[in-house]
Amino acid sequence: MIYSENILICMALPLLLTVFFVQGSARRLVIHFILGMVACLLGAYVSGFIDVAAGFGTENTAIFISPVVEETMKFLPLLFSFLMFEPKRDTLFQAAVGIGAGFASFENVCSMITSGTESLAFLLIRGLAVGVMHIVSVSALALGLMIAKHYKVSGFSSILGALSVGMLFHGIYNLLASESGISSAIGFSLPLITAILIFVAYRKLRTL
Repeated sequence: MIYSENILICMALPLLLTVFFVQGSARRLVIHFILGMVACLLGAYVSGFIDVAAGFGTENTAIFISPVVEETMKFLPLLFSFLMFEPKRDTLFQAAVGIGAGFASFENVCSMITSGTESLAFLLIRGLAVGVMHIVSVSALALGLMIAKHYKVSGFSSILGALSVGMLFHGIYNLLASESGISSAIGFSLPLITAILIFVAYRKLRTL
């Protein structure tokens, strides 16, 4: 058993202190990194409650429940920033990257404490795969919001569509990574491939 709240406090306090020493985009990145860690903790609470209440089991919860809960938790601070402050494209994308990186970092630290740190190869694979996966999924949400704003399409349908894509991507990754062999290899490589595609799409959107 680990005390996730204590881990969050230890990780978040130094970052909170840096907020007073940095400005501009650096400050926004730090704040959204912290929000990502908080979203991870809240997502674990909700997924754990559903697991216990419905009796899905750890594996089924990770595949069917966690993607929905975690993507929603990551999307809420991003959506709040988008609706309240109407940030520019670069600012919104930076917020998404901060949230995804914070979420992935906190999840990886908790996983390392639970599972151990003996296998460096496994940690490198998990760090890259999970880290990129969370950043990619929330960046895709930000990209969906940017496209909706640029083409002035229906706000609700665009938000719901972007969130659904993030949940689907997350669920496919968890499903592939849950099986060993070629399935997990495809799952671990999927976030890196998707990250390249999103980067190309984002660069193209910036030129519009």
